[in-house]
This record gives sequence, structure tokens and C-alpha cells, in this order.
Amino acid sequence: MLTADERERYARHILLKEVGGPGQQRLRAATVAIVGAGGLGAPAALYLAAAGIGRLRLIDDDSVSLDNLQRQIIFRRDDVGASKVERAKAALAALNDHVAVEIERQRLTEANDAYLLQGADIVLDGTDDFATRFAINAAARGIGAPLVSGAVGRWDGQVAVFARGGPCYRCLVPETPPDTETCARVGVIGALTGVIGSMMALEAIKLIAQAGEPLIGRVMLFDGLRGDARTIVLKRDPACPVCSHE
Repeated sequence: MLTADERERYARHILLKEVGGPGQQRLRAATVAIVGAGGLGAPAALYLAAAGIGRLRLIDDDSVSLDNLQRQIIFRRDDVGASKVERAKAALAALNDHVAVEIERQRLTEANDAYLLQGADIVLDGTDDFATRFAINAAARGIGAPLVSGAVGRWDGQVAVFARGGPCYRCLVPETPPDTETCARVGVIGALTGVIGSMMALEAIKLIAQAGEPLIGRVMLFDGLRGDARTIVLKRDPACPVCSHE
């Protein structure tokens, strides 16, 4: 049962018929792994901690740099040079001491992905390179955990959910695209990462609380310059190397 402190803290959630007490208890019982504690992982972690996720696992091998502060809102000027996951853990603990925060200061690869994601109910991918995204997709599929994927660049962003029974990330991106763009190369407007990272947290909350219609088999595309969003349907690729055998 929720404590008196939790009932007060999450009162606005509990008032929602789609969440209520049972949904809040499911949030408290959940383990969410966030790969990448940067522009997308930072707002997602803050909102998931505020929402009362029972256990958050942050996976990132990077340190805070000054140019991160334009968008990675979990960090402060004094954090520059420190481990991202260590400083993020401190910020999340200050926000909500009901949440257990685990940290892994290492880069997720095909060699350690199963270990790092083991036990996660939901996986969030906030990384920005395709090799890591492919590894996360395969590992999440392997453990049966839904994957919430986000991406940003310049003024555009996207969010999708990949789960058993629907397409996986490799159905959307079969191979590493040529002339891959990264935020370091093309830039990104800082507030956009907040929009997409918050959407990732929202999709995770919907999945755990069993509320609404998560973006399973759909990709939401957001155009920040126009203030416009649209959703497209993604079908499974019968030749997908990851999910075609399911």
C-alpha cells in the first residue's frame, strides 16, 4: 500500500481514472533502465523519478561538459567534469527519496547489454549512435522489455515504442544510415530535448500504469520550428534480423 507521504506526493496521479491507486502502485513496483543520461535521458529521468518509479537504472560512461548545460537540465555548473550518472543520481535523490537509483558508469555494448538491462521492465534509449541503439534494441527484445526510443536533431524529434508483437527498432532503421548526423555535428535546440525526453517518460508511464494507447508500432514525429506533430504507422519487417523470428 502507498504510504501517507506517497498518497500526498502522487495525489494528482491518483485522481486520474487511468492511473489511480493501482496504477501508482505499478509505477512504484517498476524498474526502468535509461541508457544515456544526456539531453533525452535527463528530462526523462527527472519526470520518471517525480512520477514515483520504484527503481531507476542510469547507464552512461560520460562526464558532464560545459556544452551539455544548454539542454541536459539535470546538471548544474558545478557538475562540469563529474560523472553524469553520479551527479544525476544525486539530483534524483534530492527530488524523490522514494526512488531507488542504480548507476552504471559504463558504455552499453553488445558484450554487456544483457547484464546492464537485466531485470528492467521498460528500457529508454536516449543515445545518439546507431551501434548502441541496435544493441539496446536487441537486448530489450531479448528480455521482453518494451523499448521507448527517442531521437533529436536540429529542430526535429521523434518518439516510438517497440514491444513484442509489434515492430522493433531495426524495422525502422535496418542499417546505419550513410552520412549519419549527430547533435555535435548539426546542433540541436535545447528545449527540443525536453519535449522529446518528456514524451519518452510519458510513454513509459503509460506502459507501466496500463493507461491509454502507447506508441507501439507508431512513430511520433515532432517539428519544433513549425510546432507540428504527426504520427506514422510502422509495420514489421519480415526480413528483420531481430524480430522476424518471433
